[in-house]
Amino acid sequence: MRRRSRASSKPTKARSRKAKTPKGSATEVARLRRELDDAREQQTATAEVLKIISTSPSELGPVLKVVVRSAARFCDADDVTIFELDGQHLRITAAHWGAVPQDVGARFLCVRGHVSGRAVLDRKPVHVTDLHAEAEEFPEGSAFARRLGFRTTAAVPLQREGVAIGAIVLRRAEVNPFTNKQIALLETFAAQAVIAIENTRLLNELRDSLQQQTATADVLKVISSSPGDLRPVFDAMLENAVRICEAAFGSMLLREENRFRRVALHNAPRDYAKYSETQPLLRPTKTLAGILETMQVAQVADMAVAEPQSPISRLGGARTLLNVPMIKGNELTGVFTVFRQEVRPFTDKQIELVKNFAAQAVIAIENARLLSELRESLQQQTATSEVLGVISSSPGELDPVFRAMLENATRICEAKFGFLWLAERDGSVLSGFIMSHPR
Repeated sequence: MRRRSRASSKPTKARSRKAKTPKGSATEVARLRRELDDAREQQTATAEVLKIISTSPSELGPVLKVVVRSAARFCDADDVTIFELDGQHLRITAAHWGAVPQDVGARFLCVRGHVSGRAVLDRKPVHVTDLHAEAEEFPEGSAFARRLGFRTTAAVPLQREGVAIGAIVLRRAEVNPFTNKQIALLETFAAQAVIAIENTRLLNELRDSLQQQTATADVLKVISSSPGDLRPVFDAMLENAVRICEAAFGSMLLREENRFRRVALHNAPRDYAKYSETQPLLRPTKTLAGILETMQVAQVADMAVAEPQSPISRLGGARTLLNVPMIKGNELTGVFTVFRQEVRPFTDKQIELVKNFAAQAVIAIENARLLSELRESLQQQTATSEVLGVISSSPGELDPVFRAMLENATRICEAKFGFLWLAERDGSVLSGFIMSHPR
């Protein structure tokens, strides 16, 4: 029994060894070699993107171009598009064009009927084998696919701290589903795009903050060096606001009852600058009337449409306009305005910057008023002291006292000359003094 058992066990062991011997080992080696090559290529692509991110941290365009180009190559896609969420819209930030030509900057509503929109709203990947056949589930996306001629589509959301900020989308012109590996790789590219976008955002915010701080410091320096002179203060404010807000020119108006006086103008077109010299006092236009009524920030998208006959449109070529009220207490003291010569709305950050300058202008005006009042008070006290000195030194002589009074009154009131008359009881003139005082 034992011999039979041992004898019978030998063939069994041989059969076991034969079963464990891999069949098609060359095929397996080829497969592993392909996977290794793919992994190396993917690492190379990742390294390339990270290298560009490190060398161009504030330039988003070149980085995203590499991301979409690499995604198209390694995911075997005809088209790759990166969208950024802009309010309720998705805006094309970068694209690798093939069968689906699209313009960078184009926008459409972020809705579930688009594959990209659903990926953003659900914050998870969406893969559609044939978008032509999904008109009920993706009405907007299916219509778009039919119009431009693509079929299989996959989208992965771009997420920052759990919040979707956009999507990266793969497309194929034929029905050919993407593999799980390709979807996973697309998620890697999405993460790289988020890093690039976030780096650019942080650097731009830092740059904007430094620009604003520098501009504020410049204005405060001018205010401190010219405490009673508002013109250089207004000029410095306008110059900084125009530069930082990427505007063409700027203007500052101070309110005089129901009209406005232009007190500063920076970088205005020649024809409008000449017009402004002859027309410094303005009656409220439609836009200024709205500021008077609401005392709220007002932005006009296109002055060529809103007020085509206004001088600022005809002579200045103004298109997008931003009016920021200058408010002291509950009263409108003036308007701070910047203009663009193209239709391009000012951003919320730019509006906040101009509001900051408007607030500084109000402070500068108030400081100048207080300094002027203090100066006048000191002049009056000095004049009174001088007159009292003359009276005390000439107690019985009126002529030097009257002359001192008249000289001080003429000087403080910035008059050319002055008279002092003394009248007799019957109303006839007893005597008169004339004291000239050139300005």
